[in-house]
Amino acid sequence: MLAYKKTPPELWSGRTSEQKLYLHEKVHCGTIDKIEIAENQKTIVLLGYACDEGVKRNQGRIGAVNGPDTIRQSLGKFPNHLEDDLQFIDCGTILCPEGKMEQAQEDLSQTIAQLLSLNTFPIVLGGGHDIAFGHYQGIKKHLGNKKIGIINFDAHFDLRLNTSGNTSGTPFYQIAQECQKEGTVFNYMCLGVRRDANDKTLFEKADSLNVKYLETAHFNMHYLEHVQLILMQFIEDVDYVYTTIDLDGFSSAYAPGVSAPSPMGFAPNIVLESLRVIIDSKKLISLDIAEMNPTYDSDGQTAKLAASLVHYVMHHK
Repeated sequence: MLAYKKTPPELWSGRTSEQKLYLHEKVHCGTIDKIEIAENQKTIVLLGYACDEGVKRNQGRIGAVNGPDTIRQSLGKFPNHLEDDLQFIDCGTILCPEGKMEQAQEDLSQTIAQLLSLNTFPIVLGGGHDIAFGHYQGIKKHLGNKKIGIINFDAHFDLRLNTSGNTSGTPFYQIAQECQKEGTVFNYMCLGVRRDANDKTLFEKADSLNVKYLETAHFNMHYLEHVQLILMQFIEDVDYVYTTIDLDGFSSAYAPGVSAPSPMGFAPNIVLESLRVIIDSKKLISLDIAEMNPTYDSDGQTAKLAASLVHYVMHHK
């Protein structure tokens, strides 16, 4: 049985108007089993993934289980520039009771496949980066044999071996193993990866799996044209793009509220420019935000960053 909770409407709050000027006035809180989509109506759906069991197993700082609702609370206060006829639905949150992360990932997978079958654009709020395995599996269920490209904004490859179990550090290795079993290509790009956050075996693993990546030193506005070019080349070779943003990839100057903070991360401007390229390709099928950890946030700064990223995607998709 699906471990799940509906989002209480009162979680969405902010300034009030009579013109739906703010997102808390635009959103409709529904349930997964009762989503009604009008034919040919553009629909954006928010889904939470309240799980940091993978972070715990990966010896990180727990607290990301509360990330989804914290991002919602911040996002609700943002201005609404969406078209009047666009549906914006919050369909609740997948839970992870008793540390059963693999079941939470399967629940997420089934839900993503369902949302995509309804022709919606899902944005998933995490939660640890184990979100990526369930999210990808759901996209795969929906698309079948189409070529899926994964673009990960992250300090870490998250290609750790899962011989001792699955964690928030193993999702892309797990996906690579699935691709190997199926005889399909593992199309994975990691932007903003850091030498001081990955040991040499992870770089060797990335190279052996033909992972495309840019280190932080070259993932900034000084190299914008280069970043845009490699993104366009990567996107050209796939049918659809799944994008995942790990907030710990940002410098802790922008994102202190994460499971693994560092001052050496990237800045928001290069991520926004990269998202513009991805969105303009018309191949973006789904997106998630991972590792929002409100326990360690400062003045809601990381939550505002996460909400700003969601706001940008919503208004440009």
